[in-house]
Amino acid sequence: MKTKLEHLALGLILGPVAPIIGFLGAWWGTYAILPEKWIPLSMLLGLLAGILVDAFFLKRWVGLAYRFDPKIWMAIYLFYAAGVFGFFMGLPVFNAALAIPAGTVIGGKLAHEKANDAQVKIAARKTSLFTTIVLAVICMISASLALADPSIGTNLEGMFSLNFAVTPLMIWGIILIGDAILLLINWWLTALSTRLTYRFLRAE
Repeated sequence: MKTKLEHLALGLILGPVAPIIGFLGAWWGTYAILPEKWIPLSMLLGLLAGILVDAFFLKRWVGLAYRFDPKIWMAIYLFYAAGVFGFFMGLPVFNAALAIPAGTVIGGKLAHEKANDAQVKIAARKTSLFTTIVLAVICMISASLALADPSIGTNLEGMFSLNFAVTPLMIWGIILIGDAILLLINWWLTALSTRLTYRFLRAE
């Protein structure tokens, strides 16, 4: 049962990569060279190509997942981080959710390597540091975009039906406090998911 859940989790993490790359690659790669009416077909073909790649290789990738070079997993994390950031139009809150699959992968790897508690603690800290640094960069980009928008104060007033003017100082406060809380949550989620996955897979 544990093995099936583990393979399912790894499949859900690795599976979307090829179809998304195929879809976006076909979209961006043909945008400038094909007539507009052909672009949707190109995107569909790219998506299908990615699904075919999964059909042939995903099972093998799942079986070898814990042998991947750490740089591969880091690249996959960055791929998802960029995708989530773009999908939610620069709102960094949802990027913190990526801490859970990141910790799940590392926790599973540690369990298969029969790591001791000290090694788990060090790995959890390193993984939390990596995901938090990435999220901090995303928060800075998001903050830059928000501060560059002259209507951000008016938008916040309308969004939350505020009966007072939102000043630049308030906006800075929201960004700094909100981002600090988000980074702490991200660190905690990464470390927690690493430890819980390790304990779950190591339990008799």
